[in-house]
Amino acid sequence: MTAAELLRSDLRRIIELVPEGARVLDLGCGDGALMAHLRDTRGCEVRGIELDADRIASAIGRGLSVVQADLDAGLGAYDAAAFDVVVLSQTLQVVRRPAYLLREMLRVGERSILTFPNFGHWRVRGYLALRGRMPVSRSIPYSWYDTPNIHHTTLTDFRDFVAANGGSIEREIPLHVAGPDRDAYVQRFMPNLFADTALAVVRNA
Repeated sequence: MTAAELLRSDLRRIIELVPEGARVLDLGCGDGALMAHLRDTRGCEVRGIELDADRIASAIGRGLSVVQADLDAGLGAYDAAAFDVVVLSQTLQVVRRPAYLLREMLRVGERSILTFPNFGHWRVRGYLALRGRMPVSRSIPYSWYDTPNIHHTTLTDFRDFVAANGGSIEREIPLHVAGPDRDAYVQRFMPNLFADTALAVVRNA
């Protein structure tokens, strides 16, 4: 198995969408795995922001440029249109100020790529309706009391959210990451019901 195949499926899709040689800012970059692949396979100029010190150390160990910062404070250190692509993978739902962060992403990047868990997935709906409990699943693997997810959105909600904050969805890719590869199916049939994860490419309206 190649190093790229070890990445989450949503990260592999992001790699496919980033142009070669692009200037990329990865928000909540973790240990830098995505950044390293973009640098090594796409020839990208990559920068990252992360809060966790141990993850920053891992990213720096890969030879990556990462700064420690809280995304809720914004991206004031960067000029407008400083990047070709800004990435926010599986992080939108954990920040306290998602609308502010999206506007900042649109300010500093020509395009933004976001991935997030779709809380409109049928398993989430059924879990709550039938069990009377907050859902726990492979794509949402936390109990209500220890989850980092403080904002729960669906694909439909996300479209309204982007429009309300001055963005336009250039491309939407519903994904099914918690099981067999069914991406093609969920992209055609009721994605808000069958996609457990969503990927969107967003730019200024």
